[in-house]
Amino acid sequence: MQITLTPEFEKLVARKVESGRYHSAAEVVHEGLRLLEEQDRLQEMRREDLRREIARGVEQADRGELVPSETVF
Repeated sequence: MQITLTPEFEKLVARKVESGRYHSAAEVVHEGLRLLEEQDRLQEMRREDLRREIARGVEQADRGELVPSETVF
């Protein structure tokens, strides 16, 4: 697989390697992909939490357990 980076990303990758934290550009890209995967996982967990909260709210509403909230502007 080949990818093309913008000059800004090329500089970023080079700086990361030059910092000594990474041994190669491939390591920098792998770390970026690992972080993207982690971010996706966290977003999915948040969506699942939100779905559960919505379902709980709907169940409470169905049981007539609505509590009026104060509108704050």
